[in-house]
Amino acid sequence: MSTTRELMTQLRARMGCADPLPPPPLATEITPPPARVFPTTIERNGYAEAASHHTTAMVGIGAVGTRYATDIVLQFQAEMAVAREAVATELPPDWAASHGLLPLQSRVHDHREFLLRPDLGRRLDDDSLARLRAQADKGVDVQPILADGLSGVACMETGLELLATFTRECETRGWRVGTPMCARFARVWLSDEVGQEVGARVAAILLGERPGLGTGDGLSAYLVYEPRIGKTDSERNMMSNIHARGTPPAQAARRLALLAGAMFDQRRSGVTLDLAPLAADLGEAAGQGYREPQRRERLVETSK
Repeated sequence: MSTTRELMTQLRARMGCADPLPPPPLATEITPPPARVFPTTIERNGYAEAASHHTTAMVGIGAVGTRYATDIVLQFQAEMAVAREAVATELPPDWAASHGLLPLQSRVHDHREFLLRPDLGRRLDDDSLARLRAQADKGVDVQPILADGLSGVACMETGLELLATFTRECETRGWRVGTPMCARFARVWLSDEVGQEVGARVAAILLGERPGLGTGDGLSAYLVYEPRIGKTDSERNMMSNIHARGTPPAQAARRLALLAGAMFDQRRSGVTLDLAPLAADLGEAAGQGYREPQRRERLVETSK
């Protein structure tokens, strides 16, 4: 016996605590669990089932015990992965030039700084500003700017199609369209400086929007009349969810051209722009109500 154990035994004896512990009580009989503890399938109630056809939100997903079903968790994780990948994807430095676009870049130096400093993404760096002044057409009616924004994936996939179709829609209306260009690490307000430098009547920046769950290829388009540094968000008009499962690029291009035409006619943009005359052409985009939602796509299939 060790010295420590011997001392502890003597101490217990002096304190009268050396008696052996009583025997443990017998365990009570435990009822066996049922053959199936939790259901393996989730059945929505009538309200949740009906609501699920009007929104892409996860409505009435139910629970398995105190947790979500494995199917729901896997679907959510897959959709989150799509969004994260879109945000993390950088537009390659040579991508614009390789596609025949005038390459521009904001004052941001890297992707991390782009996420942390939105203000730097709103102005061109010195080299891009000099390139714009030397190579871009001036005095144009519409200046489209393709940009990465918060989704380089959207810029590289949906962006080229939207840029081409929007340019075509503008040219068929007899407008002079500016030099095709693409801005890297760009924020919305970058179009103000670009439009001001080229003397455009309307600047339209087509950039990757903040990804949602399962949607990493969506573009947003922001149009502003008489662009110049200092314009506010209330002076812009925006269209979002431009992708194959939302508003297709061809349809979006036509609607954007209609918006530009309204800006020319009314000589303004933003909240004061009257879209009522375009209701027949813009459909729900001209109204104040809710638009028809896109249907949610399943990214993961699990066996029952």
